[in-house]
Amino acid sequence: MDREFLIDLFADFGPVAIRKMFSGYGISADGINFALALRAGLFFRADEVTIPDFEAEGSKPFQYSTRAKTVLVNSYWELPARLFDDSEELAQWARAALAAAQRAKVKKRPKEKKAATKKVAKPGKMPKKATKKAVRKRAKRKA
Repeated sequence: MDREFLIDLFADFGPVAIRKMFSGYGISADGINFALALRAGLFFRADEVTIPDFEAEGSKPFQYSTRAKTVLVNSYWELPARLFDDSEELAQWARAALAAAQRAKVKKRPKEKKAATKKVAKPGKMPKKATKKAVRKRAKRKA
């Protein structure tokens, strides 16, 4: 799939950003990646809400092989082939994929970091990584 084909394919959905990614393209809207166009096909973002729709169509999740194993990526599922001929329904599936990507983004919001606590050395004890120069400075201060 080339860039022009993808632009035409998503015409009923609305404007999309298409960026080179891996062996194909990442497709995003509103700054959120919701589809992958790879050598293996077109894959839409999916979650527990949308996976049953993909399963009902006989679609499979994205997978790739490494030297040691086959990796299954359950968050992207292959778009049913019949949707390439129905741009209105493809747009509905694309909206559902974007919604799944947005839900995933909300789940992944970073947790607030706890305030870093500063370790304080006990009186009379040297820090573990004290240099000779630091030891001399401390000795001068105590004198």
